[in-house]
Amino acid sequence: MSKDSELQKLVLTELAWEPSVTAGHIGVTALNGLVTLSGHVETYVQKFAAEKAVRRVKGVKAVAEEIEVRLPSGVSHADDDIATAAAQHISWDVSLPHNSVMAKVEKGWVTLTGQVGWHYQQEAAEHDVRGLHGVIGVSNDITLKPRVNVANLSDDIMHAMDRSWFFDKETVHVRAEGGKVILTGSVPSWHDRMLASTTAWSAAGTTEVENDLVIG
Repeated sequence: MSKDSELQKLVLTELAWEPSVTAGHIGVTALNGLVTLSGHVETYVQKFAAEKAVRRVKGVKAVAEEIEVRLPSGVSHADDDIATAAAQHISWDVSLPHNSVMAKVEKGWVTLTGQVGWHYQQEAAEHDVRGLHGVIGVSNDITLKPRVNVANLSDDIMHAMDRSWFFDKETVHVRAEGGKVILTGSVPSWHDRMLASTTAWSAAGTTEVENDLVIG
């Protein structure tokens, strides 16, 4: 069996293993570590969970996600109903500053705008609307408030990575251009790559992360 065929089989097995995903209508191809997902699911939550499950598989270096969300036959939700539900869920989230995030809905697609102080708040807002009935996709256009002092940003991130046994400072490099953090080098797994992003986003002053780490 070729490496591509083996990786394809592993991904299909992982999708079948993931209880939050109905994988019967998801197609998988693999080529040199790039996994392409196609087909359709009934909710945006399943689409998100499918991509997350694939990234857990050893050997996956990148994911091209082309899954379509098709609501079950006879099920429809008006955009204004989705927008009302989104606004309520966002307003109930205590991790978000009051009136900091707004949601616009067009044909089931939710676009989030506004400004918050931290990346985890961007993610929290997206999580709030991802599972709403009728949502077929989410665009997270929330921006981060810039911080005045970012002079030591790259050093702060490298120190944080140094505290973790996951990273080898000889293979992971951090560069900051204002609030934009650029990660280069290599890591052994997709998990480590995502952990590097999380570490960079946790630094005070980070407004953007460009993760150019390769897996190998």
